[in-house]
Amino acid sequence: MIATIRMLAYGVSANFIDEYLRIGETTAIKSFKKFVKVVVSFFSEEYLRSPNNNDIARLLVVGQHREFPRMLGSIDCMHWKWKNCPSKWKGQYISHTRDPTIILEIVASYDLWIWHAFFGLPRSHNDINVLEQSSVFYELAEGCAAPVNYSINGNDYSMGYYLGNGIYPSWATFIRTIPAPQDRKRQHFASAQEVARKDVERAFGVLQARFAIMSGPARFFHLESLKDIMMACIILHNMIVEDEQHTYLGANDFDYDQIDDNGPEPVSHNPTCNLMQFIESHNSIRDRGIHSQLQADLVEHLWQLQGQL
Repeated sequence: MIATIRMLAYGVSANFIDEYLRIGETTAIKSFKKFVKVVVSFFSEEYLRSPNNNDIARLLVVGQHREFPRMLGSIDCMHWKWKNCPSKWKGQYISHTRDPTIILEIVASYDLWIWHAFFGLPRSHNDINVLEQSSVFYELAEGCAAPVNYSINGNDYSMGYYLGNGIYPSWATFIRTIPAPQDRKRQHFASAQEVARKDVERAFGVLQARFAIMSGPARFFHLESLKDIMMACIILHNMIVEDEQHTYLGANDFDYDQIDDNGPEPVSHNPTCNLMQFIESHNSIRDRGIHSQLQADLVEHLWQLQGQL
């Protein structure tokens, strides 16, 4: 256990701790692999879960307080260098850089809890390719996600949204910044969006600081082992966040009664059986018209709040 934790926290190789702990290199590696597999097996259901009703209620209240009504978090990708990538795979794991890397996509909230993690695609993919293969919107498309009904600037919406950078598509479930804002309204919106979206960047930084194995090059040869290591680090990170949640901004400072409705309705865990309903949900997620309207309403909403200060 001590050898495994040291390898995760300090990013050292197995032969670095053989004399310190009197454990052979082979034994340390074997224990390390078993540890991460057990962590993923036993704790994934709780610490890699999608937001439940209580989680969504809290996220929505915090989003309202931060001037982005019904915001569920921020989404982005990072790359983990793969030192021992097999030679036959290097072509697909290298793009404009010289080193092969593996992509991690996460959704993080204000308290740095990671609600979604998708890992394993090669560097040759960009964020959009990763999004097309990830499961971030599976529950929403299948009708299993809790409804998020709200109104902004007189217009009604039925889905929450994530804050993303400029590469993400103009979908109803994403709010991006405005690249070159021309007036004060849009400049204020762009500034507020970029500030709130730093949550996911902070989550990446804290995750790498806590587990130095992620900030250095991956030394294992098998992709499955790297997936177990990544997911185990995220689970342990969420455990720490849960234990220290009282220290994060907004942990105890928000009044849940400020939501106008009665909170999210119960989640239906029965997937949509009707193909037409699935296609309709899928198209609603990718609706560019709703995206443009929501972004315009948020620009007006933030500007009105600015005028009240």
